[in-house]
Amino acid sequence: MEHTENKTIIHDTEKTASWEQQTAMKVSGISILVNLLLSVFKLIAGIVAHSGAMISDAIHSASDVGSTFIVIIGVRLSTKKSDKEHQYGHERMECVSSIVLAGMLLVTGLGIGITGARDIVKSTSGGTIAIPGTLALIAAVVSIVVKEWMFWYTRGAAKKINSGALMADAWHHRSDALSSIGAFVGIFGARLGYPILDPIASIVICVMIAKASIDIFRDAIDKMVDHSCDAKTEESMKREILKVPGVRRVDLLKTRLFGSKMYVDIEIAADGSISLFDAHDIAENVHHTIENKFKDVKHCMVHVNPING
Repeated sequence: MEHTENKTIIHDTEKTASWEQQTAMKVSGISILVNLLLSVFKLIAGIVAHSGAMISDAIHSASDVGSTFIVIIGVRLSTKKSDKEHQYGHERMECVSSIVLAGMLLVTGLGIGITGARDIVKSTSGGTIAIPGTLALIAAVVSIVVKEWMFWYTRGAAKKINSGALMADAWHHRSDALSSIGAFVGIFGARLGYPILDPIASIVICVMIAKASIDIFRDAIDKMVDHSCDAKTEESMKREILKVPGVRRVDLLKTRLFGSKMYVDIEIAADGSISLFDAHDIAENVHHTIENKFKDVKHCMVHVNPING
């Protein structure tokens, strides 16, 4: 019976990993297709409408294709089964992808900010900025709508499968939407006679993208250095443990993040006069309760302490 239960849990874990990978691959495929089409459209619009901002925005969209391939590699590596050399699995490979994406996001934001600062200096020193055509304005609006939709679509999938790499890619979409907003403001402002609005918007966008990249980086680092999960989750675990028949109290509960998964170590107290078989059954029930109630838990270790009476 116990062997059958363990086989069922392993099978369910494998099914979950397969579903998570399929979800990530589907979202990434859509992301690549949308970015390719959008970058070509924006590049044509930028050239035809004589808009340097839109051409830069097209290059930004094209760079997102590279970031999505990093997500695909990270997810594929992180969902590989445990082997002799990696007995705890490969989940931390997704953290590596998140760190790489955070770096790319930061570079993108800094690039936008440097370009904006350069244009401000240029305009204040008597330089002129070309006034773009209407097509560039239309392309900016299309880009904002499409990339914002991609952000929410990818973000939803990332939350569903608890993927840091996919969440980083979602913020890459948001950074593209923000740069398109900057392009729109700049193009619209230039057509109204205020070309300085474009570089000012770029500086603001740079700060927003930099913050997002730092948040992604910190989250990835937390998952790589055995950071504990949040207090709310640990309290919820304690409540579930105390519901298990035979558990008198929880002596110790330690959690650690391992990529997108969690490891849990528990010490419970039970009646010291019961048999070893009964104590083992209580520990098994606690083990299965935690792994079944909290789907992100990869493994739960339970130790039983005797208590008098």
